[in-house]
Amino acid sequence: MATVNKPRSTKRASKPKEYAFTWEGKDKAGKIIRGEMRAGGISQVQATLRRQGVISPKIKKRSSGGSIGSVKEKDITLFTRQLATMMKAGVPLLQSFDIVGKGASNRAVSKLMGDIKNDVETGSSLNQAFRKYPQHFDPLFCNLVAAGEQAGILDTLLERLATYREKILAIKGKIKSAMFYPIAVIVVALIITAVILIFVIPEFKKVFTSFGADLPGPTLMVIAISDAVVKWWYIIAAMLVVGVVMFSSLYKRSVPLQITVDRILLQIPVMGDVIRKATIARWARTLSTMFAAGVPLVEALESVGGAAGNHIYRLATKKIQSEVSTGTSLTVSMQNSNVFPNMVVQMVSIGEESGQLDSMLSKVADFFEQEVDDAVESLSSLIEPVIMVVLGTLIGGLIVAMYLPIFKIAQTV
Repeated sequence: MATVNKPRSTKRASKPKEYAFTWEGKDKAGKIIRGEMRAGGISQVQATLRRQGVISPKIKKRSSGGSIGSVKEKDITLFTRQLATMMKAGVPLLQSFDIVGKGASNRAVSKLMGDIKNDVETGSSLNQAFRKYPQHFDPLFCNLVAAGEQAGILDTLLERLATYREKILAIKGKIKSAMFYPIAVIVVALIITAVILIFVIPEFKKVFTSFGADLPGPTLMVIAISDAVVKWWYIIAAMLVVGVVMFSSLYKRSVPLQITVDRILLQIPVMGDVIRKATIARWARTLSTMFAAGVPLVEALESVGGAAGNHIYRLATKKIQSEVSTGTSLTVSMQNSNVFPNMVVQMVSIGEESGQLDSMLSKVADFFEQEVDDAVESLSSLIEPVIMVVLGTLIGGLIVAMYLPIFKIAQTV
């Protein structure tokens, strides 16, 4: 029996490899038409085009290996909203892909729409076609589309999915805008400091050397730093670049490092509070969307942890999922995780008791999204004084240290 089962498992595991093809032919009216298609071989492309009424097609395998190109999260969100709107209006699915593909200003999006349309035309379900592009459509997206197809409410679930993605994209944008200002100022401050150390202080050093007088301690320290930077700047720059690249590479591969970084981010004063609120908002919004779509709670929690965007909440969600699967209520499981505020736990408790969990989770998400809005607005006013103090201490300290000998000489004269 073992020898019979082995080849069967091998057959089941192996999937036909697909390639990208470009084609050109004529329709029934004699008009020249072109397109792209993913298929297992040229014969499959010919059969598909024959069914579509394409005459005398010229088919070429695309050398790029099916690379989609630069498709951003914003493009996928816009596509989801457009597809939901057209399906609500009764536009056929394949025609919807044609409209979105032709209307997209980004050629990579048009190519992606064409590939998905061809997959659907060759017999794939919509969620199966999406699953071929995991870099653009995550499991949560595909699972909701699959639920919509099975229940016959694809238009409704696409609309919910579009709303969900729009809200998640908006909250990500707010976090990025909140972090951009301080990071930009710090980078500019470092550049100005490097310019002062490399170009300005050596000129002061020449002047002070001609005086032949003893220099104050702060001035000597700044000159020593300047000499080291001028002499070893290329090594310092290389170490910084290598350090950033190594940390980035290690961060991508090491889950313990990701957990440590996420834990530190949550503990940063002011900024950590904004990140925590944004994470809770995304967690609640994701669970609300999936639960409203009819996905069972334990299965929904599978996607929620990853969508939260923070490893601390991902681990907490796994623990919650484990407890819920053994019969513990969601409220008690969330309370045991110790990562959710009391207000969130109370709202979930009310939702469970009233049978309106998706509605309560949606309200939690709305509340914390508004909290993030308010925090981001006040963040700049809180950060500006801190940045001014840091810049004043750093750059102002360098300038004062270099002018101390001049003041000393002026007092002597």
